[in-house]
Amino acid sequence: MDSSTPSRGRVLTVWEPENKEFWEREGAAIARRNLWISAPALMLAFIVWQMWSVITLNLPGLGFKFSDDPKVNEDLLFWLAAAPSLSGATLRIFYSFMIPLVGGRRWTAISTASLLIPVIGMGIAVQDKTTSYSTFMILALLCGFGSGNFSSSMANIGYFYPKAHKGAALGFNAGFGNLGVSVVQFVAPRVVKIALFGALLGAALPFTVKKGLTSTTTEIWQQNAPFIWVPFIVLFTVLAWFFMNDIASAKASLRAQLVIFREPHNWLMCILYLGTFGSFIGYSAGFPLFLKNVFPNEPIANYVWAGAFTGAIIRPVGGWLSDKVGGAIVTFWNFLVMALAVLGVLFFLPKTTGGLSLPFGPHEGSFPACFAVFVVLFLTTGIGNGSTFRMIPTIFSTLKTREAAHGTDEQRAAAQREGVLLGSAVVGFSAAIGAYGGFLVPRSVAMSNRITHGPEAALWAFAAYYLICAAITWYFYSRKNAPMPC
Repeated sequence: MDSSTPSRGRVLTVWEPENKEFWEREGAAIARRNLWISAPALMLAFIVWQMWSVITLNLPGLGFKFSDDPKVNEDLLFWLAAAPSLSGATLRIFYSFMIPLVGGRRWTAISTASLLIPVIGMGIAVQDKTTSYSTFMILALLCGFGSGNFSSSMANIGYFYPKAHKGAALGFNAGFGNLGVSVVQFVAPRVVKIALFGALLGAALPFTVKKGLTSTTTEIWQQNAPFIWVPFIVLFTVLAWFFMNDIASAKASLRAQLVIFREPHNWLMCILYLGTFGSFIGYSAGFPLFLKNVFPNEPIANYVWAGAFTGAIIRPVGGWLSDKVGGAIVTFWNFLVMALAVLGVLFFLPKTTGGLSLPFGPHEGSFPACFAVFVVLFLTTGIGNGSTFRMIPTIFSTLKTREAAHGTDEQRAAAQREGVLLGSAVVGFSAAIGAYGGFLVPRSVAMSNRITHGPEAALWAFAAYYLICAAITWYFYSRKNAPMPC
């Protein structure tokens, strides 16, 4: 077989994306096919992962009461919203190493099929008011399967594209996947209002809404929120299995990948990605309950999808912009804007809690203005997600190229392959660490509410973290004569 021609089967025995002739002749088409299956499959993973961010809003109205103390009940709901990110972040650590061990095609199909477990379980559980809190917690933890998929999906797509296109490709894959958060937050509140499946998957459920001293009861089909995704999960499981590819050269032992734990840049990028993606997914998980608690009289469910939607669609732009001007430069300025956006949220919050709010701004707060600034904050998380993931492949490719600068052509080629391998492993592992933000952000807000009677303390901590990330980016990556410009 011609060394420049890939296998026509499911396993690509030759894959040379940095070879321009190979890439233009057939590599780009193969890469695009894998990307166009991977991205929607990743969106479904995010939908399952963040489903609890909207389901928790309806549980009290459906009659689920986990404590007689309203504050404790509120805290328990925050735990359900945060639990998928806790389990998902942990799963990402393992998923980040699976592509070289199992293969991208096979693992995408297997991990997508696993989403059926929590989805079907949730559809059954919400129809029974005797379902225990522990059962809901187990289902919430199982939704972490969706989070784990991100690390393996991003690592897999990283193998398909040349360095010049990685930022845009990874940005598109992640951005399309991130859209799952806004999709579920937009679709779920609406699909539960219609008898989508008739009586086939369960009857309508009584739903009570309280406003002041009055209450109204209607009927909803809460089971629709998870069940609607079942056919799509099945479809993309089949598409992944039959139409995606495994790359033979992407095979590596676990031991070869664990080298990343000795690389300081791995840990620095984990800190930065926790600031960008951790914020995106943390705000996505906690945003609905946060707004509901601060502005209880506003129709929150009608709007919450907009924040995650903005962060998701802008992520490819962050990758594209970083391809043009450099990931580190974009990341540095982005963190500064993130800190300013948090101050904007503090400015427009009601000045009635905690004593930690800004000493100026509207006393009663402003829901439209606070919401708008929060959308800006989501936008910056999306740009930062794209720029940090553009930095990682560049860092490790440069690192290995430097080590083999005076070697033979064969040694330099081997170093380039090793750089791609390590870069993909770091993409997956940093995604795992970043996902802990989905747990840390809602829990920080819940603790701030409980200790200081308001969310302000948590917001101040977030602003300080963004400034620390900006300083790290400037010193190591973006300043003149930085140790690793990228």
